[in-house]
Amino acid sequence: MSVELNHTIVWCSDQKQSAAFFSEMLGLHPPRRFAHFDIVDMANGVSLDFADKQGPVARQHYAFLVEEDEFDAIMARIAERGLTYWADPARQKEAEINRHDGGRGVYFEAPDGHLLEAITRPYGNESRA
Repeated sequence: MSVELNHTIVWCSDQKQSAAFFSEMLGLHPPRRFAHFDIVDMANGVSLDFADKQGPVARQHYAFLVEEDEFDAIMARIAERGLTYWADPARQKEAEINRHDGGRGVYFEAPDGHLLEAITRPYGNESRA
């Protein structure tokens, strides 16, 4: 089977601000424009298509698998911006990172309250480490 995720829409109150935040924090190319979307391209061919939504925006969770040096760069950008970060999605372990499966992970908020996660190892793969 060759089913792959191609793109997902990220609803937001200011798509330009949100797309720029995602691309800057993750160290990706600046967003590109297509139709009425601001698009952030991932390394694996998947794109996040940002679109404005009137009214409340439902908070979503987006997890990104990154290399060790990319994780360090993300942590540096979190520090530069003075963002709060957590080791867990429940936001109980503030100013900590997790070390699940021998990797590192961190959660932080994007505009509109979307919870972003950067991990250096997929969860549940400790036996493959």
